Order: sequence, then structure tokens, then C-alpha cells
Amino acid sequence: MLKKRIVMSVLGVLICGFSVGIFKLAAFGVDPFQAFMSGIDHMIPIDFGTLYVIVNAILLTFSLVFNRKKIGIATFINLFLLGYVTQYSYETLQRFFPDPSIPVRAAALIIGIVVICFGSAFYMTADLGVSTYDAVAIIMADTWHMGKFKYLRIITDVVCVVLGVVLFIMSGGMAKDIPTFAGVGTIITAFFMGPLIEFFNEHVARPILKK
Repeated sequence: MLKKRIVMSVLGVLICGFSVGIFKLAAFGVDPFQAFMSGIDHMIPIDFGTLYVIVNAILLTFSLVFNRKKIGIATFINLFLLGYVTQYSYETLQRFFPDPSIPVRAAALIIGIVVICFGSAFYMTADLGVSTYDAVAIIMADTWHMGKFKYLRIITDVVCVVLGVVLFIMSGGMAKDIPTFAGVGTIITAFFMGPLIEFFNEHVARPILKK
């Protein structure tokens, strides 16, 4: 059973990383944490995969200090894989679609939403630890008792988007380019992914785990 959970965790992270690459191609906005990463990426000139590891290593240290209960194998799989998968998938998609039209970008957004929910279902069902970013709101709720997780998660998501935009502007980014990483796709992923993830949990991930 543990081996199956590990495989599901790896598969889930790979799928999620690929989905972020699709979101970046769509350029209609990525999920809140990736919006934050986009701002940092624009400011710090190193490979996105390496930058993702560094930022998440800092968040991992925070989690280990305040509440390590939710840190598991999947946390490290996410930390070391997702950034590089995102970078590689986006670069590959750019080769096939160097200048995507609006219809292609719209299709990419829809596909990206479905794919990230599918990958998240595998990752969550495996239950071998949460991402370092997910752990922040959990610590605020369970360790610091600052409120309910669902509300604190919205707060951390909003903070991530705002910081991403601020860092982007500070590093010389143009205001007209902000919707490419903090746009309609960000709103959809922040508020409307839950039902689709639960659908894949119920009909795909959980049945696979039980076999």
C-alpha cells in the first residue's frame, strides 16, 4: 500500500507540474502560489526549477519549526520535482506553440484546470504529506489557532497574489502583463477547483488506491 501511495504522489506531482506549464502557456493566470513564484522568478534571474526548490526549502524550514506533522514523503517529492517539471513542460509547450492564439490559450486554460485537479486528486488521496505552501495555512489554523483553515487559506492565497504582483512591478514588469499570471485562471483555481478535485478523488484516485 505504501508503494502505491508513493507512486500516486509522484504521479500527482508530475501531473500538477505539467498543468502549471499549461497554465503558463495559457497566460490567463496561474494558481495563487505560482503567481507569487512568477513575481519572484521575474525578479531573480535563475532557473525556475532551482528557484522553486529554494523558496520551498525556506517554507519547509518554517513547517519543521512550527508543526512537522503534515510533512511527509510527498512534501519532498513536491519540493524537488514540481518546479523542474513546470519549467520543462512550459519550455516544451512553447516550442509547439511559440505564439498561441486566443482560442489556443483559452483551450489551454480549460485543459490546465482539468489536469491540475486530476493531479491534485492523486496527490491528496495518497496522503503522504502536504506541500510546504499548504502547510502554512494548516499551521496558522491548527498550531496558532488564528481561525478556520478555509478562511486562512483564502488569506494566504490573496497575500501570494499581491506579493507576486508587487515583486513583478518592482522588478520592472509592465502592468499590462499582470493578467498573464494573476488573472481569471488565478480566480478559478483559488475558488472553483474543489468540486472537480473531489470528482477525481471519488471516481479515479480512491478506487485506484483501494484496488
